[in-house]
Amino acid sequence: MAEAAPRYRRDRARLPAAQRRRQIMEATCELIAERGFWGLSMQDVADQCGLTVPGLLHYVDSKVGLLIAVLEHRDVEDARSLRRELGVGADEVPDEWSDGGPKGVDLRQLCAATVRRNKQQPEIVRLFAVLEIESLSPSHPTHDYFAARQARVVSSFAALARELTDRPGVLARQIVAMMDGLQVQWLRAPQTIDLVEEWEVAAELLFGR
Repeated sequence: MAEAAPRYRRDRARLPAAQRRRQIMEATCELIAERGFWGLSMQDVADQCGLTVPGLLHYVDSKVGLLIAVLEHRDVEDARSLRRELGVGADEVPDEWSDGGPKGVDLRQLCAATVRRNKQQPEIVRLFAVLEIESLSPSHPTHDYFAARQARVVSSFAALARELTDRPGVLARQIVAMMDGLQVQWLRAPQTIDLVEEWEVAAELLFGR
């Protein structure tokens, strides 16, 4: 006799919309980090949250919409966390730091705080690493998002690097490359690589002692 297909419990509790949306965002982050975007289905997310697919679509209009919402959600959460750690007012998160960063925070401080934040959330870092590589394909739904995000980060870092070098854009790109490269190596061997310690050694080379 064939085994019955697994049945998932549907959560009948009515959560407030903001709480349900956060649940959906967090479940999607976990699933993409495990399987990549192409291995994700709306049914997976619905099952993880105890919803039906139509119930899930009440909060997000499509798989692509869900993915973009997750990325934007993480950007806001990371910005709040960084501002809290740097002591610059976590309740006021700007759309972007077009002038380089929070007032009174230099580039090295901002980078160090970012690395410390990322060390605390390896699954989120893995999510971004997987999607960033997948998004190199122009057909990927996050292609434009990651292109714009990279340009924004480099521009912000370059604005802060003007006091350090006459080639701030070059230094900004080197910093992004070093941070991303170290994170990938750390994700592969977290037991042997301390992300924060490795970054501090790299920062000495990039910024000077």
